Amino acid sequence: MAKFIIQGGTKVHGTIAVTGAKNHALKVFAASILSEEPMTITNVPEIEDIFRITEILEDLGVTISHPHRNKYVIDTSTITKRQLPKKLVPKLRASIVLTGPMLARFGKVIFPHPGGCAIGRRPIDLFIAGYKAMGAKYEEKNGVNIFTAPNGLKGARFVFPTVSVTCTETLMMAATLAKGKTTLVNAAREPEIQALAEYLNMQGARIEGAGTNEIVIEGVERLSAGVCEIIPDRIEVLSFLYLALAAKSKLTITACNPEHIETPLQLLKDAGAKLDIKETSITTHPWKTMKPIKVVTREYPGFPTDGQSPLTVLLTQIPGESEVEETIYSNRLFYTDMLNRMGAEVDMHTPQHITVHGGTPLRAKVVESPDLRAGIAMVIAAVIAKGTSEINNIYQIDRGYEQIDKRLRSIGVNIKRAKV
Repeated sequence: MAKFIIQGGTKVHGTIAVTGAKNHALKVFAASILSEEPMTITNVPEIEDIFRITEILEDLGVTISHPHRNKYVIDTSTITKRQLPKKLVPKLRASIVLTGPMLARFGKVIFPHPGGCAIGRRPIDLFIAGYKAMGAKYEEKNGVNIFTAPNGLKGARFVFPTVSVTCTETLMMAATLAKGKTTLVNAAREPEIQALAEYLNMQGARIEGAGTNEIVIEGVERLSAGVCEIIPDRIEVLSFLYLALAAKSKLTITACNPEHIETPLQLLKDAGAKLDIKETSITTHPWKTMKPIKVVTREYPGFPTDGQSPLTVLLTQIPGESEVEETIYSNRLFYTDMLNRMGAEVDMHTPQHITVHGGTPLRAKVVESPDLRAGIAMVIAAVIAKGTSEINNIYQIDRGYEQIDKRLRSIGVNIKRAKV
């Protein structure tokens, strides 16, 4: 167990580079199962979630090499199991994406209920319905879920009753090896989905419409494997943006793609933030006045739910009343109790609607990291607070941010990692 100790009240400065996107890398690791050929993945973030999916794949018999930092080579020709490990799957919610490729390639997959952040109920009902639509049989026995399709999956038309990023990606991967045409209606549109489809198409898949709300996949008999470079992490970009603005500092964020965060950037510009936006970088500038912001989380290209927690910390520093509505996850605003303990004035009207009375200085406290994004929000709050804060349960932060303490020190943050 470890914690962060942060001496607050300092400015940030200089340059910080963005790592590869967690939510792209995890799905690409799963996509490796679709081919018997070795796959090379570059710009992989060195984070706990990647370590967990690596452990799960190795338990299945996959051969994985790590020739140097941020590069992995995956050979799934050595898979021997059809059951995902009971001890490892609950540690990683995203492990459910492995089920689509496993079912498509081997006609069977057994998995326990996945784990992940405690940010609201995230059922697997959509996955069950999607696999059944593609001809798979399902049963639950002794606490595990069993899917079988001994004659292979079949193309189908599947309408998502609610937009789901992970289910869109998983069914899209499964459909690449299904017999016939699959149409996914009301599909998610995130850049990570587009990037995954682009890689699969380069390996022989026939996917059209990724990035729109209707994706059409013509199944093929086999896929090859090649090199896939993970795209920049857009949520990490937002985290650094809100940190710099909350600290009223000049900071240049590099190795990013501003096109992936156009809605959040427009909100910030409308509020008065001074940003220099280039093709692969964004520079923030100190500000004297910014206007309150009203934000409602939406599916892409709307404001991302993963950017909501760190934005709320910035809102505590903007005078006036800002509002946040969280429409994706039901329990994602409870971290604001810790902000109030630090001196913020946040009113919770419902578990999904808050008002932030901004312009309040924050004071150092001992706080927890309840989930990945609320964890980085607590880091941002500690950086701008007066005094020395401690943040516990930082494993949640390490799940999605590579060497965050080392990288923050490089831009002037007084942060150290200590044992609990």
